[in-house]
Amino acid sequence: MMKAERVAVDIPVYDLSLIRELWEGRVKKHRQRQKKEEERISKSALARVNQQWQYRIACKKLKSTEVTALHTYLERSTLQELHTHTSDSDSESSKLIFELNGQKWMKLPEDLQFMTFLREWHIHGTRIPEIPSYIEAFVELRVLDVPKNGLSRLPVEIGKLLNLRELNVNYNKLLSIPAELGECVNLEHLEMTANTHLAELPFELSNLKKLQHLDLAENKFPSIPICVLRMESLKCLDISNNALRDLPEDIDRLEALEMLFLHRNAVRYVPMSTNNLLHLKMLVISADQLYSLPSHLVDNPKIKLIRLYDNPIKAEDEEEMNMDAEAQDTHEKEFMKTYIESLQDRDTQPSYTTKVSLSCLL
Repeated sequence: MMKAERVAVDIPVYDLSLIRELWEGRVKKHRQRQKKEEERISKSALARVNQQWQYRIACKKLKSTEVTALHTYLERSTLQELHTHTSDSDSESSKLIFELNGQKWMKLPEDLQFMTFLREWHIHGTRIPEIPSYIEAFVELRVLDVPKNGLSRLPVEIGKLLNLRELNVNYNKLLSIPAELGECVNLEHLEMTANTHLAELPFELSNLKKLQHLDLAENKFPSIPICVLRMESLKCLDISNNALRDLPEDIDRLEALEMLFLHRNAVRYVPMSTNNLLHLKMLVISADQLYSLPSHLVDNPKIKLIRLYDNPIKAEDEEEMNMDAEAQDTHEKEFMKTYIESLQDRDTQPSYTTKVSLSCLL
């Protein structure tokens, strides 16, 4: 019987510290390359492209009912290029829109904060109490349209929206406007109708040098705010249905003004400085308590002067008398819009437009 022979094997033992140093060196180089790559990506447009693709993938995972419930976020389909954007001077080829409607919405969808590529927000008639602070990341936003939502405040982060062109906060519950809004220097259209207790604007809004349309109707302004008189590009000012009694003597600072709506105020005196408003084309004013009006405004055929005499009468139908304030305001605006449009195509001012007496309840 043969005996198995033992075979001796020599196993070399290496210094493990050398191996550790080798791998630590490789890891260090890898991390350096990774850091450089992150810096390169952060400075490029890849991050935004990747974000858009991530949003596409997220939407594909949603059920059709969920997409419908969210109104598909966009006007037609997810990340679809929509109508050509012709209002901007840079002639953007397309715009992306977020829409939300209905009182069932009490907060914004959580995914919205990742859609920073959006150009427009349209949020109407919800019960969302405030705009989130993460709106500051939406640096491409051009339009913020949020009427009838019961908003009690605007976030100070709104001042980060340097590309904002239009802001509509009509029919909310704003008590004040943040001074940071004055940093939105490209704003051209601003509407704050019917916020009930809004009575002043911060002086910082004087920086809105490109603003052309300002609607402050149906608030509590006792006079035209000082900041408004410094908006040198303003063409249309609607401060109707407030608490005005007189106009400032330096109203002629609004050199570009074309349309001025002062009706449903107790204005008694129009200063002579309005003669210096060389571009003025239309003035609408309540004349019940008006005792002084420059002859230039009456005689100039290029100015459509509309003097309204409010004559409320008792309505036989109690439902008309109990019409809610918002419906009345909407009705009045529709009336004024229709009436003004009927005058736009006329070369001269018809005689009956110098005195308009309304027998309807305004």
